[in-house]
Amino acid sequence: MIIVDRALEQRAAAATPIRVGMVGAGAMGRALARQICSAVPGMDVVAICNRTVDSAVRAYREAGRDEVLGVETAPALDAAIRRGQAAVTDDPSVLCESAAVDVLLEVTGAVEFASGVVVEAMRQGKHAVLMNAELEATLGPILRVIADRYDVVVSGCDGDQPGVEMNLFRGVRSLGFTPLVCGNIKGLHDRLRTPATQQAFADRWGLSARMATSFADGTKVSFEQAVVANATGMRVAKRGMLGRTFVGHVDELTREYDADSLRAWGGIVDYVVGAQPAPGVFVLATHEDPAQRTFMQLYKRGDGPLYSFYTPYHLCHFEVPLSVARVVLFRDPVTVPLGAPFVHVVATAKRDLRPGDRLDGIGGFDVYGQCDNATAAVERGLLPMGLADGCRMVRHVARDAVLTFADVALPAERTADRLWTEQLERFSPAAVA
Repeated sequence: MIIVDRALEQRAAAATPIRVGMVGAGAMGRALARQICSAVPGMDVVAICNRTVDSAVRAYREAGRDEVLGVETAPALDAAIRRGQAAVTDDPSVLCESAAVDVLLEVTGAVEFASGVVVEAMRQGKHAVLMNAELEATLGPILRVIADRYDVVVSGCDGDQPGVEMNLFRGVRSLGFTPLVCGNIKGLHDRLRTPATQQAFADRWGLSARMATSFADGTKVSFEQAVVANATGMRVAKRGMLGRTFVGHVDELTREYDADSLRAWGGIVDYVVGAQPAPGVFVLATHEDPAQRTFMQLYKRGDGPLYSFYTPYHLCHFEVPLSVARVVLFRDPVTVPLGAPFVHVVATAKRDLRPGDRLDGIGGFDVYGQCDNATAAVERGLLPMGLADGCRMVRHVARDAVLTFADVALPAERTADRLWTEQLERFSPAAVA
């Protein structure tokens, strides 16, 4: 971050800002536009794409920019950018094809729509920064292959928990410690929450009810921790993670895990409900040098074998612009898969499902997501949560049972399904040691 601020100041002084094309103008997209336009020198949101153009216009106006031009082609967008005029469109290909856009910022939270947009942006030579853990957890490994093919960077973002965890993981490892748990602190986890139960919370905070539901039912934390697992090589101790309720300080979690078991697993991703400080993230790590462990006692960090490191917050849209700068200026991804996936997020029945039911996907009434080790998920043919939306049930599945590909008929000709198949063909899931 300290390097990034100086680099952005230099771009501002040279009047060569990073030109961001943003896809998605929901609550997070509007907050991002406000943040970049008001507080980030050396960066500009030059275009916003949204299915409803009025929402894209609203994002600019909330960011203090009232003169907005609608465009339908990449040349028209290029001309608007040369004039310094903010532009909006409902066609993401306009941003992808524009020669004047440096980086695509994807903020929809969708998998099928976003997969096509991100692939096209990279094919056109643009970096892609994802505020979309759902896409990253489902198709991150193959997206990295495509990014490498076109010599661009695809990355998750700071601010969301996976990015904050990865920053902490990298920092802890750089101190000579061995991270064994990457954890996420949650305030609520109830797998049976629905848009009906979460509507009031969503209305209070200006969110969609489906987004609020994915937070509450555990789907979002599952996607987040799968992103971290695939970027670190960690796994889950069991399907769904350990997910204990723990009312205490995160430092006390060092007594809740067995270091030898963690080593045998090769490190795990996990979450806890109720710990403080919330809503932060934590890393539990060991150190093999007795002399350094003595210094940890001196520094009042405990006796080991596990030591606690944590970040007490994640600031979502405030931090995302840092990721854009890291990617464009330094080609430094915040989160990116190592290669083969280590963890998948699998669809699980939220209610009894019957033949003919059409699944309503992430944050809906029908299914929730759980982390599972990739090897086990692929061997059993489990349905990825990121592909569940729109699937038609062909068999009965009881509540809380995981779904398989054999239980559903997939919608026709989806980009995400094609990429999933390509990902399976390219990678064998990383085996559990």
